[in-house]
Amino acid sequence: MARRENSLRIDDLHPTDTGAIREAAALLVEGFREHWPDAWPDLASALEELHDALEPGKICRAARDEAGAVLGWIGGVPEYDGNVWELHPLVVRADARGRGLGRALVADFERQVAARGGLTITLGTDDQAGMTSLSGVELFPDPWPHIAAIRNLRGHPYEFYQRCGFVIVGVVPDANGPGRPDILMAKRVARR
Repeated sequence: MARRENSLRIDDLHPTDTGAIREAAALLVEGFREHWPDAWPDLASALEELHDALEPGKICRAARDEAGAVLGWIGGVPEYDGNVWELHPLVVRADARGRGLGRALVADFERQVAARGGLTITLGTDDQAGMTSLSGVELFPDPWPHIAAIRNLRGHPYEFYQRCGFVIVGVVPDANGPGRPDILMAKRVARR
């Protein structure tokens, strides 16, 4: 089902839509190049991610403009018997950032998860480039004081997710090498 946000259309990305798949893959390469260059270093690795995201039982939604061009996309994988969904990945085209597109994709993803009976969404947002105060420090043996005092030093996306209602629920110290953690975040989407 397609959902319209002003002139924006958010709908399922389909395996047969090869043009949109290539556009979405190119967004991964470009969108992660500066701060996460190892994530999808080339179109081949990004296409592999896209095809994985399009597997049955997963969520893969694209935001498109009036002409049908892909402006961003979001994916998700069920975990814990579908009670929890991991948001992975989220990317917005550089010239479309700052206009609410990322928030619209996250809100749409939340509706998709809730419609499938999901209770919680999780995500990991790596700090590989010294963008937060959690980077380059020893987080063991007690990471919680560091988490409580986290500071965004250079535009790390954890604050975007906080504005979308996510909270930091932990870190994986050294996930990307010494002093390069993964920041774990979550949000409840089901009503209690």
